[in-house]
Amino acid sequence: MKNVVIGFLGTQLDMGKKRRWKPTPSLAMHDHFEVHRIEILHDLKFNRLAHQVKREIEEASPNTEVLLQQLNLDDPWDFQEVYGKLFDFARSYGFDEDREQYHVHLTTGTHVAQICWFLLTESRHIPARLIQTGPPGPDEDVPKFDIIDLDLSRYNALQQRFDQLSREHSDQLKGGIETKNATYNTLIDRIELVASNSDEPILLLGETGTGKTELAERVYNLKLNRRRVKGRLVHVNCATLNGPDALASLFGQRRSYSGQTGSERSGLLREADGGVLFLDEVDELGLKEQSILLHAIETGRFYPLGSDHEISSRFQIIAGANRDLRGLTAQGLFRPDLLARLNMWSFQLPPLRTRSEDIEPNLMFELVRSERNLGMQVGFNSDAREKFLKFATDPATTWPGNFRDFSGSVRRLYILAPRGRITRAMVDDEIEGLQRDWKVSSSDEDFRLVEDVLGDGATGVDPFDIVQLAMVIRTCRNSSSLSAAGRSLFSISRGKRKSQNDADRLRKYLQKFDLSWDALTTANFDRIG
Repeated sequence: MKNVVIGFLGTQLDMGKKRRWKPTPSLAMHDHFEVHRIEILHDLKFNRLAHQVKREIEEASPNTEVLLQQLNLDDPWDFQEVYGKLFDFARSYGFDEDREQYHVHLTTGTHVAQICWFLLTESRHIPARLIQTGPPGPDEDVPKFDIIDLDLSRYNALQQRFDQLSREHSDQLKGGIETKNATYNTLIDRIELVASNSDEPILLLGETGTGKTELAERVYNLKLNRRRVKGRLVHVNCATLNGPDALASLFGQRRSYSGQTGSERSGLLREADGGVLFLDEVDELGLKEQSILLHAIETGRFYPLGSDHEISSRFQIIAGANRDLRGLTAQGLFRPDLLARLNMWSFQLPPLRTRSEDIEPNLMFELVRSERNLGMQVGFNSDAREKFLKFATDPATTWPGNFRDFSGSVRRLYILAPRGRITRAMVDDEIEGLQRDWKVSSSDEDFRLVEDVLGDGATGVDPFDIVQLAMVIRTCRNSSSLSAAGRSLFSISRGKRKSQNDADRLRKYLQKFDLSWDALTTANFDRIG
């Protein structure tokens, strides 16, 4: 393989007969690296110097072929011009990697040229390695010569550092909780990539209490650490933006409509300038506010109330919703153009009932957080801990408020613990209280769940069947297959039957309501996606 070196003429360093070291001629002075061809790029006005350097190389190394390539630059410090002409040079060169190894000499040329060389070699527009040369030391005769290999896959230590940094970012998004649920961990890894590399809106979807607000705060902190934002996080609870004061809260107010003074407001959008605007419960925002907000997101400009002049505010968007935005759009309650703008990156947060393996690490997290906030140390008795975890991970425990219910339960146990210990009796009382509270609202939730599947047909189902059908729907949606759902639903009675085909038994039950496994799972996907 022949070694070919391509580089700019050193219009300063290669000049003068008395220089001890000249970078371009020195390329042919290394016994360990035989140069078969040197191609020197030069401007026409330095043609005389280029021929002088050519003669010096040929005298020092007769076996080295020297080619002069004329490349005129109006401004060698203009990035666009330098990159464009080097790109065209690379396109027309005709590299023959089967017979030649190519190297780019970085030492000569402007800093802009060096950056362009790097970009073109790193992207493989020029299939070459980089050479950096330097003058010999005080007690040295041979000039410095280093080859830089851009194949990062060969640098295991660097790759490990990148992997470690990625894990740290994912841990930051998980709040330091060692989650084990594969679906959730994959989701967090994807959010980490998006938050680190994109400024587009992020839409967090999920039931109430699934952690959208805390995750939005962690995404903001990650963006701040990665220097993607400089401003603050502004939290907007869209459910409270109703009535005449909503627009003033969002967009600010220059003067009072009533003529009173002292009523100027900066507005939440302006406060988010350079930072992140978190639109919590964006599905509760009114259509008028949606329209003005869409314009502000797309242009970065808006009119404060009472002002004839637009102001600008550039911010990134994180939005959270617990209702189906596509369904709201179909009902005319949410603007489709705003949904399209917010839905660049959407992530569905799984409910707590589908993350049973994450219950225990979240329990430890809540205990540590309570200790930090309240300043006292509390622990579980072994039987109490076992009972609480058994209840918390039971498929029948639906946690309708998700982490909100779970966190509140742990805090109550923590605060009421006598002498810093949570007892079995306390856990029994807490479980009884949770079940009592959930039962009060479960009838409405059951009907809404059945209505979600049957539509208007839910009004024709008996109240007794509503409860049973809602349980079946929840189990199907939380199971991997029809058979798995059947085993869960018929785990007690199946032992008393001659036929233990749970899937067939469940299929026949669903047929009573003209339902199928596919209909339930598809409805669930459409509802949450």
